[in-house]
Amino acid sequence: MPSSKAAKPTAIQYNWLRRGLTQPGGKLPLFDTNGRQVPAKTVQACIKHGWAEPWFANPLKPDWLVCKLTARGRKMAKDGAE
Repeated sequence: MPSSKAAKPTAIQYNWLRRGLTQPGGKLPLFDTNGRQVPAKTVQACIKHGWAEPWFANPLKPDWLVCKLTARGRKMAKDGAE
């Protein structure tokens, strides 16, 4: 369940969410712009706030969580606010 509507993403979370705006289906990247895996803490926080949701299981790397933007996350990424 998403947490408080007053929640604001950190700069790292916001940048990660914005990258999903240009991807088919709102897919969020597994790696940051420097090629490092996006921290699980970032992914889990965005899921908790309702900005991202798990999309599908990755059969090659089951420990990687493939996510996509939710409608709430898309609004946050576009407008900077819910």
